[in-house]
Amino acid sequence: MHGRTDGPADFGGTARPAAEALFGFLTAKRADRESLAPGVAAAVGRERLDRITDGTLERVGEITGVRDGPDGLVIEGSKGRALAFAVTGDGRVLDGLLISPGAYRAPRLRVPPGARAALAWLIWVLLLAALVEACWQAPSRVAWCGRLLIVAAGYLLLEGWSAPALLPRWIRRAVESGAPVALASAWRLPGLPWSGSGVAEPIVGAALFTAFGWFLARARRHRWGVAVSRPLTFPLRGGDWYVAQGGGHGLNHHTPFPEQRGALDVIQVGSRGVRMPGSGMRAGNDGHLVYGRTVHAPCAGTVISAAGRLDDQEPGTIRYQPPYGNHVFIDTGAEVVKLAHLRRGTVTVRTGDRVRAGQVLGEVGNSGNSTMPHLHLHAERDGLGLDLEFTGVTGRLYRGRTVRTRPRTA
Repeated sequence: MHGRTDGPADFGGTARPAAEALFGFLTAKRADRESLAPGVAAAVGRERLDRITDGTLERVGEITGVRDGPDGLVIEGSKGRALAFAVTGDGRVLDGLLISPGAYRAPRLRVPPGARAALAWLIWVLLLAALVEACWQAPSRVAWCGRLLIVAAGYLLLEGWSAPALLPRWIRRAVESGAPVALASAWRLPGLPWSGSGVAEPIVGAALFTAFGWFLARARRHRWGVAVSRPLTFPLRGGDWYVAQGGGHGLNHHTPFPEQRGALDVIQVGSRGVRMPGSGMRAGNDGHLVYGRTVHAPCAGTVISAAGRLDDQEPGTIRYQPPYGNHVFIDTGAEVVKLAHLRRGTVTVRTGDRVRAGQVLGEVGNSGNSTMPHLHLHAERDGLGLDLEFTGVTGRLYRGRTVRTRPRTA
């Protein structure tokens, strides 16, 4: 049992009325549940609704309250707490419901948005600075060669795995300037002996460079062996689109999930990284280049699920809610193509609609399981993700790749 009780796909509402409606539902008599969540009961079945509700009550104990917290709605009981997502139109009846199957414990320390990324880059900078300094302190030519190879391996991993284009260009260039500084230390070579201490360093450097290069090449070229039935149309037009997640194991965080293993997360970057010129580090969704960009249908087919009224997340945070957020799922007859994390209020289609390739579906947003504005796209067949192929786009799609598209006329 996953504790999931989704109602109709399209829902909205504010946290306080939803919390009050959820409290009323959880504390009501068993016979009254269907009347307090008729849409949910119709979607998942009365028996499943009762099973999940009873399981929640058994897990948390007697309900003492439902409050809105940073991580979502928190069901509080005599034995514990659980996270939930709920929406209501009138403050009494639930239109949608999602309950976490596990116990909820609020984190003792909340790291501010962006702090983890800043710390990771600080570690990179300090490590690379130490390696560059080591080149200037090499005791022999052999040691220098080994240390330069280690520096090259570090930059290979930095550029190929960590997606530096997400950061402002001045930060990237400052970090990358360490490479020529390390190379400049070659002026010391005429005064150094050929060998001495550090004989093993070239072996270590060559091993690291080879291992990182093999890993990146393998992850970038990876294919699952089953592709979409026909090439799709790239859903974003008139710009350069950066693949923030894509590729094989180790390069794409979707690979642990079978249905999403071939998924892409697509954003837009510029001189300030993901942010628009003039936006500060604390800028919200509107400060991101990709936010609000028009999303077009990548294929023709029938819409089997659509949602457009969930609130967008604040960048850097995730509240408990349906993972795809606002979305459109299209059944082509051969596979299901899913586009997710769309902007609230922009989805133009409903379940059951027929769509054509290129039709406007909505705008890029930051809803669902998302920490920054981006478009999630994947195709699946029989529960397994497929390799994506797009008309006019050659080569593999992996983290760090830029796809250039042109505007299309009607």
